[in-house]
Amino acid sequence: MFSGLTNGAIYAVIAIGFSMLFSATELINFAHGEFVMLGALGLVTLWGELHLPLLLAIVMTVGGVAMAGLLFERIAIRTVSKPHPIVLVIITVGASIFLRGAAMIIWGKDARSVPPFSDHPPLDLAGAKLLPQSIWILVIAVLLAVGLFYFYRKTLTGKAMQATAINKRGAWLSGIPSEKMVLLAFVMSTGLGATAGVIIAPITMCGYDMGTLLGLKGFCAAMLGGIGSLWGSLAGGFLLGLLEALGVGYISSAAKDAVAFVLLLLILYIKPGGLFGAADASRF
Repeated sequence: MFSGLTNGAIYAVIAIGFSMLFSATELINFAHGEFVMLGALGLVTLWGELHLPLLLAIVMTVGGVAMAGLLFERIAIRTVSKPHPIVLVIITVGASIFLRGAAMIIWGKDARSVPPFSDHPPLDLAGAKLLPQSIWILVIAVLLAVGLFYFYRKTLTGKAMQATAINKRGAWLSGIPSEKMVLLAFVMSTGLGATAGVIIAPITMCGYDMGTLLGLKGFCAAMLGGIGSLWGSLAGGFLLGLLEALGVGYISSAAKDAVAFVLLLLILYIKPGGLFGAADASRF
């Protein structure tokens, strides 16, 4: 159960990044997993190897990856003359391959790791051990979800992003700079991906190819909960993590990665909108 909640929190953060971008642009960014990878390797470099203070390393990593997302939107997405959805999806797949290759050149093929954020002893609950890093992951995931909910509900910029998601042309006619809102969505989405990479770095081996599977599982979680829904993505991530853990515990460890894709197929056949999907951007 603890393992499932930990993995589920990571999937939830990745899924929220998918949903946020889809809600604002109707684009599925299949390079999102590579931004997760950049977040993990950035922390390995800044904190694990250069020994910067942890908080500074996290801020620099997330900020740097978010700026990479800004460049991605400016250079690869906005310059497309005919932004058909299939064309944009192919561009994101190409960006995924490019980022994976660039990471292999920069960091090499060897996997790396960093220590946990704190060295407290594990908590013993009902005979099971809850690692301190798992607590960090759960707390950060919940705080991110609550913070985003507040951002969308209480801030003018958040409401402008919702208006852009509902009707881009209508928002522009109302005086909302819709292109800036789309750019902000890219920056926040890739920043969330980097955050997921940062919190997962202490509990996994970080390498140039780690983002592919994480991105696919985050996408499965977003589809499971209802892509475009903040709380749906959060619930989908936790549900996927728990079902994976139960599959490992009661069936076989070989079933861990298969669970996500079986769930994706089932949800596409039975309820394509996801378990908690809604009709428009007001779902935030």
